[in-house]
Amino acid sequence: MNKKFIVPILALVLVYACGTTTDITASWANKEAFATKQYKSVFIAAITGNVPNKTIIENELGFQMTQRGITATKSHDVFPGTFTKDNKPSKEVLLDGIKASKSEAILTVTLRHEEDETRYVQGSTNAYGLYNPMGYGYYGNFYGYYNYAYGFGYDPGYYTTDKVYYIETNIYDAQSQELIWSAQSKTYNPNNIEDFTKGYTDAIVGRLQKDGILAKLK
Repeated sequence: MNKKFIVPILALVLVYACGTTTDITASWANKEAFATKQYKSVFIAAITGNVPNKTIIENELGFQMTQRGITATKSHDVFPGTFTKDNKPSKEVLLDGIKASKSEAILTVTLRHEEDETRYVQGSTNAYGLYNPMGYGYYGNFYGYYNYAYGFGYDPGYYTTDKVYYIETNIYDAQSQELIWSAQSKTYNPNNIEDFTKGYTDAIVGRLQKDGILAKLK
């Protein structure tokens, strides 16, 4: 394959491979509250009225935690079809369900905001130095220069628009209901809910273990 075409193809592959990313932009921890305790079991509640999305998010969080040795209980398993804005369980029923699951902590996921974010992608150009045409072989004939010039020509930048989702994740102690840990994250350009969920859950669960909130059992 002509080398001129290799770089654009690789760039295209990288764009699609890295299209969806999740960055944790801020986090807070009540270090005194969990100084002597790491949680080994979690009740997961995605707070959204979209039941299919809720199920996907909770399932992926549960999978990621189970893979790391954490016992996970998903709210849609305990309260099937009722954990919504218009038809949610009462406080007593909710807390009784969490208590019955024997979970030590409660994790909530909430979409706080979504927006379109425009950014400028820098173009490229080869360094332009002293002008000395006869010092380079490709200036010696028309086609040599013609073929070379396509490689160093200025490539202008462009504007692109990203779809950005802002997510808030909280951890509460199941017994005291006290807030233990909170994080805000941004997810860019998810192709679908499954694409978003995999990047988000991997980032969040990994950070929870790194911060010492969840035990590292595996």
